[in-house]
Amino acid sequence: MADPTEMMLADLSQKYADMKVSNAFLRLYVSEARFGRAFASIHERLNGHFESINDRAETTGHYWAEQSREMLALAKEVNNFLQSLTHAGVKVHLAESYTAAIKSCRSWLVGSGGSAIPDDFEQIELIEYEPVLSRPDTEIRLKKSREHNQLQLIGEGSYAKVFSFVDPDYGIKFAVKRANKDLGVRDLYRFRQEFDILKRLSFPYIVEVFQYDETRHEYKMEFCESTLRNYIKKRNSRLQFSSRKRIALQFLYGINYIHSEGLLHRDVSLQNVLVKTFDGGAVLVKLSDFGLAKDRNSEYTRTKTEMRGTIRDPLLASFKEYDVCNEIYSIGCVLSYIFSGREALMSQKDSPSQIVRKCTAHDVSHRYQSVLELIGDVERLEATPTPTDAPA
Repeated sequence: MADPTEMMLADLSQKYADMKVSNAFLRLYVSEARFGRAFASIHERLNGHFESINDRAETTGHYWAEQSREMLALAKEVNNFLQSLTHAGVKVHLAESYTAAIKSCRSWLVGSGGSAIPDDFEQIELIEYEPVLSRPDTEIRLKKSREHNQLQLIGEGSYAKVFSFVDPDYGIKFAVKRANKDLGVRDLYRFRQEFDILKRLSFPYIVEVFQYDETRHEYKMEFCESTLRNYIKKRNSRLQFSSRKRIALQFLYGINYIHSEGLLHRDVSLQNVLVKTFDGGAVLVKLSDFGLAKDRNSEYTRTKTEMRGTIRDPLLASFKEYDVCNEIYSIGCVLSYIFSGREALMSQKDSPSQIVRKCTAHDVSHRYQSVLELIGDVERLEATPTPTDAPA
């Protein structure tokens, strides 16, 4: 047997299904799947009446007859709508200022001949960019602080600057990457493309981005305390082999993921690999800076012919020809630094050095042909466990 309450809710939602509602109000209720259209319709119509009443109060002091009847009908509709939802166990809150405005209007509106607006009428403050109808059990109210966040410069490159700040709503630190003001149209396009690429990626070893600001040409991203270069440089004398191996694998897992997504990073370097640190010594490696990334599956990926990127494969003749084997070269350079803590490529006879040499071989056919193949060899490296080894 059908649930009577569910049938009532279905009918209530269906009532608003065909009503015309502007996107300006629909966008305020996108998180409310079932009653979003109803909320938006009520909000839009209330705003229409409130705006007209405000205007008439300042001019003629008289609200038209037909509009008076419509407003009275809307007030009744809102009351019945909220009561029906409450009866069905769905709690909906109407903004207190709008509740008070409806009550005030009902006190002087009449159904025929138009309505005289009281001399002591106070202008109704319209709410246009926030919901006036909400479900308290399905939302969280953020502080939305109006205070200016103090930005601290933490990184600077040819195309952008990176700042950090503490978000007042969350009480945690985020980063902001802002394009330099002198960037041309093409570089601004690549900057936005970098955000779009990162936004669609979801993996533990890829830096997470949150929001793009079209006006400032900047986006928010998770904060990482250090670059891979600085992290290892500060700890090189005491960083255990097993920790280096875990860092190397996180780095490789991230690269393998973006390759599986049809992307080539094309700027793998010690600066573009970030490290997020945690209490107790644990770390997470985060790949960042996808400004030169190439979508191998896209026919529209274009690039200039000049060589770009921090670590350049000496066998690469043109940036247009960049492929996995060239990415393997820069990966080998990063792995060499992870395992040795030195900029020069490893040249010993141990296993990590052999892996690095295979990554950077002068004949590309002798290099690893995939990151998965490389991961297999790194996973087989023998770590040296010690009681003081910090987790990574």
